[in-house]
Amino acid sequence: MTQDKTPSATLAAFAAGLQFDTIPVPVLRRTEDLFLDWYASALAGKGARPVEAIEAYARIMGPDSGRAEVLISRRTTSPHFAAMVNAAASHFAEQDDVHNGSVFHPGAVVFPAALAIAQDIGASGREFLAAVVAGYEVGIRVGEFLGRSHYRIFHTTATAGTLAAAAAAGRLLRLDATTMLHAFGSAGTQAAGLWEFLRDAADSKQLHTAHAASSGLASAYLARSGFTGARQILEGPQGMAAGMSSDADPARLTDRLGQRWATAETSFKYHASCRHTHPSADALLTLMQTHGLKADDIAAVATHVHQGAIDVLGRVTVPATVHQAKFSMGTVLALAAEYGYAGLNEFEQHYLAPCVAALRDRVTMQLDAEVDRAYPQRWIGKVTATTRDGRTLTARVDEPKGDPGNTLTRAELEDKAQRLAAYGKGATPQEMEALIARVWTVVEVPRMGRWLEPRA
Repeated sequence: MTQDKTPSATLAAFAAGLQFDTIPVPVLRRTEDLFLDWYASALAGKGARPVEAIEAYARIMGPDSGRAEVLISRRTTSPHFAAMVNAAASHFAEQDDVHNGSVFHPGAVVFPAALAIAQDIGASGREFLAAVVAGYEVGIRVGEFLGRSHYRIFHTTATAGTLAAAAAAGRLLRLDATTMLHAFGSAGTQAAGLWEFLRDAADSKQLHTAHAASSGLASAYLARSGFTGARQILEGPQGMAAGMSSDADPARLTDRLGQRWATAETSFKYHASCRHTHPSADALLTLMQTHGLKADDIAAVATHVHQGAIDVLGRVTVPATVHQAKFSMGTVLALAAEYGYAGLNEFEQHYLAPCVAALRDRVTMQLDAEVDRAYPQRWIGKVTATTRDGRTLTARVDEPKGDPGNTLTRAELEDKAQRLAAYGKGATPQEMEALIARVWTVVEVPRMGRWLEPRA
């Protein structure tokens, strides 16, 4: 196979050559939806200790002026440090988007890089949206390529995310196919992010997205300056797949490029928790509604899950922090049962409440062959509940709330955005109303500038 025909080269050429006018209108509308969802998620990270730590680092190391906006503080700085902080902020509340098949959160790494550069160079809304789509399409395919074995150890958003950010950044910087491939090489060699942090309730998840967004951005700028990278960083004999996967499938990198729009397959989060908990939470809520149950009626719950859920959630038994609680299947289901929704305020106020802890400890996870076979393309939720009066009840959900076939409407996204902004006190309701209106017309923006005015 010649170098210009490799999957890496084909993917880089697609990202470099993607034109706004070739993107279907429904994909562009979904990208606007994703933009609002990401922006609000970033505002929800304001005040969070790990996010503020990264912002403090950026203040020390980066310029104190520039054209790229740091959303949580409304100051401006260089694209590199704006992307770093915004990426960390948008992955804190566990409400940012997710693509099922790649088990990848594209928004948290693509939008920070794209917005920072678009603001810095004064790109149009059309160019911004095209760059975002390029980032999503690349990152999702890289995540699918790396496979399930990769995700067992590596946080795919941190690894595939570097390539996704590089693609979005490179598209805005107008890299040609060869230069984009060099950007991929530099991004891939920096790809990192391990799940071990979950055992300690450590802050690494914010570092993962901060590093991926800023490293991908840096890789694009370096490539523009002539810096070279490995041309087969993904599928080469000593590339990412060789070191990070045992089931990589190179065909996934170029799967129907320009025909299948993976951006439109991306899901929104309804509950404020790890996506692996959502199918079971929705199934339990369905069961309770069907049978008229309250949380006190439930003696025990068995969730029937895929192996990926056990790998990620099995590390957390009794959560030590709010963030760790979002990776506890028992906590999420107990909050949903008690309050009808595992939202930001429910976690903040009740994750250690006695009634929540009691039900949490009666929730188990069991590997289910059907659910595991369907994953990651489909995230099926199945639960079996035993009631205090001796009944055994079951329920299933084939598409959790927020999936493309069960998506959030724009009205629901607007409501979610307001709740996210209020949670972090990142913007007032009036500011959010104006911001939402701007997002719905971003395609008409001639130059991407500030989105929120500085606070006095």
